[in-house]
Parts: sequence; structure tokens; C-alpha cells
Amino acid sequence: MTKRTYHGSCHCGAVRFECEADLAAGTSRCNCSICGKGRFWKAIVRAPDFRLLQGEEALSDYQFDGAAGGTIHHLFCRRCGVKPFGRGHMEALGGTFYGVNIACLDDVTPEELAGLPVQYEDGRADHWERAPAETRHL
Repeated sequence: MTKRTYHGSCHCGAVRFECEADLAAGTSRCNCSICGKGRFWKAIVRAPDFRLLQGEEALSDYQFDGAAGGTIHHLFCRRCGVKPFGRGHMEALGGTFYGVNIACLDDVTPEELAGLPVQYEDGRADHWERAPAETRHL
């Protein structure tokens, strides 16, 4: 596993963060209602490897009573509406984690993005451990 420091931001730059991640170890896309509508492509980062550098006051927190029971904090920039990351706590993922939006990483090249492994998750059917039958739209 080779972790690298990545820098990320929302569209307007009000929210900035950095994280240590090994994107080659895997990313994921889910078809649940919020991930599907937002086309959220994420990498899971453990809490000690995530640092919010700027913009805590610009973040808005959205939670809903979905299959995850409202345990995920979907964090959006109030100025531009972009979701740079979400935060949650699940023992199966090692406790507190961040779901970092791959599209918000400022220092990843298009070539790197094209080569990242993606695991598809069937969140719509509450089966995150398996891919949905159709993944072309994710």
C-alpha cells in the first residue's frame, strides 16, 4: 500500500482539505439515491488521514433516514453546492471515516483517474458488498 497526500477543494475554493490515501487500492461508486443522483465517486479515508484545512463554516450537513440510518453526514459547500466529502462512523470500516469525492481532488491527473480501480456498490438494494446488475450509469 502506497499512500500519497492529496489536496482537494469544492468548486469555489471555500472548502479545502488534504488526505493521505492509496487510490490504487480502490475507489467506489454506489447507486443509492444520494450517490446516484450526485454521481458521487469516492475513496474511503480513515479519520487520522483526513484534514480539513479551510471552510468548516462553509459546510452544510445533510442526513436522511436511508438504509444507513442517518449515520452518514453528507457535507456540501453552502456557496457552490459541491460535496467534497462525507463523514460517517461504521465499525466495519474501522470507525470514523471520510468518503472523499474523487472529482474534488485537485492534484490527480486525468490519466490517473482513468486508471483507478472502481468497485460498484448496490446501495439502492442495501447490498453495498456487491455490484448492481447495471453499472454503466454510475
